[in-house]
Amino acid sequence: MNKWLLSTALTLSLAAPVLAQDYTPDPNAKSGGSITITYKDDVATLDPAIGYDWQNWSMIKSIFDSLMDYVPGTTTLRPGLADSYELSADGLVYTFKLRAGVKFHNGREMTADDVKYSLDRVTNPATQSPGAGFFGSIAGYDAAGDAGLSGVEVVDPLTVKITLSRPDATFLHVMALNFSSIVPKEAVDAAAGDFGKMPVGTGAFKLAEWTLGQKLVFEKNADHWRAGVPYLDSIVFEVGQEPVVALLRLQSGEVDVPGDGIPPAKFVEVMADPVQAAQVVIGGQLQTGYITLNVTAPPFDKLEVRKAVNMAINKDRIVQIINGRAIPANQPLPPSMPGYTAGYTGFAFDVEGAKKLLTQAGLPDGFETDLYVMNTDPNPRIAQAMQQDLAAIGVKVNIRSLAQANVIEAGGAGTAPMIWSGGMAWIADFPDPSNFYGPILGCSGAAEGGWNWSKFCDAGLDAKAAQADSMADPAKAAERMALWSDVYMGVMEQAPWVPVFNEERYTMKSDRMGGADALYVDPVSIPVNYDYVFVK
Repeated sequence: MNKWLLSTALTLSLAAPVLAQDYTPDPNAKSGGSITITYKDDVATLDPAIGYDWQNWSMIKSIFDSLMDYVPGTTTLRPGLADSYELSADGLVYTFKLRAGVKFHNGREMTADDVKYSLDRVTNPATQSPGAGFFGSIAGYDAAGDAGLSGVEVVDPLTVKITLSRPDATFLHVMALNFSSIVPKEAVDAAAGDFGKMPVGTGAFKLAEWTLGQKLVFEKNADHWRAGVPYLDSIVFEVGQEPVVALLRLQSGEVDVPGDGIPPAKFVEVMADPVQAAQVVIGGQLQTGYITLNVTAPPFDKLEVRKAVNMAINKDRIVQIINGRAIPANQPLPPSMPGYTAGYTGFAFDVEGAKKLLTQAGLPDGFETDLYVMNTDPNPRIAQAMQQDLAAIGVKVNIRSLAQANVIEAGGAGTAPMIWSGGMAWIADFPDPSNFYGPILGCSGAAEGGWNWSKFCDAGLDAKAAQADSMADPAKAAERMALWSDVYMGVMEQAPWVPVFNEERYTMKSDRMGGADALYVDPVSIPVNYDYVFVK
């Protein structure tokens, strides 16, 4: 019997003890010790409403908590600061029960007022949060400002009700984003505009020291609400460290994780050395590198031409250019993303078949076009390989190697016939197929200045995407993923992209580091889930 249809509210219990439900602690885990992480650049900010880069993402995630979270090393949702929630039958109202006794780093207990303040703050235009748009389904978002979100209501000190303007199956993922982190108003006010340098959260670690240009020191939050977490006493982030030097220091035992990864110039050497290779950890990313084809401009307005380009690109050779640190892609979604269509092989590499399609399109002698590419290695080299591939079917490609900002500008304006996304390729903000569609393949993203650089717009697929995102009933999760699969297969039928590869993450760890490998290539705590690693 379907409780969803019979009740006015669907109660989804997320009650503690959380670790017993979703994560089995490593039996070899030991508490104590300090580790050293290196980065070339200093950290821009630790304000969860502002921080939005590879370097600070996992730092912020360790200082702050949100209502929802993920099972460590996975893309599976689990409760965070919410102890439980109820979802109304119409999928519009989420009522969150908060954990009692959770304390901020300043010692004050967190309440529902803090949840409302934090969501009001991140969506207030004055905050200028790059993540504000994720909260667009909350009622009152369009009028958000000093008055706050009308859709976020404090019921009592441990209960907050969030009303949406439309059903949104991705909403719980949004509640797990760093942008949804709960912060104390008094600490934000006391920081006087510099909260990013003086962060206060409820997370497993708290900021103990920050010497600009030199290092940050995180220390264990002994009052953290998750029993036994974290294991480490402290983390030292050294900045201003060249990646090659960091690698040498790793080998000498001075560094535990080189935050910038394996330097490209040293990759082959590292992988060929059994001692160094044993320290390498490999994991999938929620990432796809692709070529956009502007469907609004000749000759890419012809389906045969777009299919021909797909068939002309030798993806295996391109993967070799980046030393095999990827797998060839056959669809927009990466294999680790829910909704990925297993068994679909995409367009095969077929030069003669591509030539036949160009002939069918009335272009037997090929054509000339421009390929825009970001001017940092290895992207120009990848573009040259694509240029050679397309020359084999009679297509002359002029490479426009430009700064990232100029490529993005041309893509948004629709003046670039083709763009290689390298250096700008899409990495999902959260592990849901919705995040790969709207911004880069949906009609809204095709607007002036948008990230849908192919300018592809299919109203039918947009409608299917909207239908999928309205399916908030957890019982319909499989049906929803099947619908998303249909959407992306529909995209591939029209070939506005050439999916080229899905990058894999390669990082290294010192011999003394413990914890599952997945924690070092965590798909949502990029790059490392510091809360659960330990010193052996």
